[in-house]
Amino acid sequence: MILISACLLGVCCRFDGKNSAHQDIQILHTQEVLIPVCPEQLGGLPTPRSPAEIKKGNGMDVLLKRARVINAEGLDVSTQFITGAEQALFIVRALGVDRAILKERSPSCGTHYIKRGGRTIEGIGVTAALLKKHGIQIISSEEVN
Repeated sequence: MILISACLLGVCCRFDGKNSAHQDIQILHTQEVLIPVCPEQLGGLPTPRSPAEIKKGNGMDVLLKRARVINAEGLDVSTQFITGAEQALFIVRALGVDRAILKERSPSCGTHYIKRGGRTIEGIGVTAALLKKHGIQIISSEEVN
């Protein structure tokens, strides 16, 4: 079983109400059991929602309360991002999942990169950081082919 960012499977759960369907990942379901999650929805945020980004740090910094996730309206949504990450971890533990394919450049799911100020920068999202901290193998959506 593999935990997967739901948007990669065509679920319209991105901040803009769209998806990030990935053809190679959609084919993967014929070989693996895929467990789709959207940590931002699990954290209680609606779809669509105001875009958000991690300010001054990365997902691990958010977990350690050294950075915040702020949306485009200036609201702090760190609590929702952390709650969503914790819910994803709960699912992983409950099902015995040891791998996750996550959407790159997301403030939740980014594995190597996140967006800040309209630019792509090195960094890890909140959910990716929590899962990695707990020994889950994190795979970037860009590594699947």
